[in-house]
Amino acid sequence: MARAALQISVRDLAAAAEVSPTTITRLERGESLYLRTIDAVRAALEVAGIEFIAENGGGAGVRLKKEITT
Repeated sequence: MARAALQISVRDLAAAAEVSPTTITRLERGESLYLRTIDAVRAALEVAGIEFIAENGGGAGVRLKKEITT
C-alpha cells in the first residue's frame, strides 16, 4: 500500500532501501524477513514521505505525510 501511494516500482523501493527487488516482493507477500531488512524498507518509505499509523482499534496502516508549508 505504501509503495502504491508513492507510485514507485518494486525496483525503485529496493534501490532506496538497498535490498533486492525480490526482497520487496517477498515483503509484500507477507513472507518473513530479517528485522534489519524490514527496518531498511520502512526507513526508505519514511524518507519518501510515508507515515506509519499504529493500530488503534481500526488496524495499522500508512498514509502520505502532510507537506509542511511555511
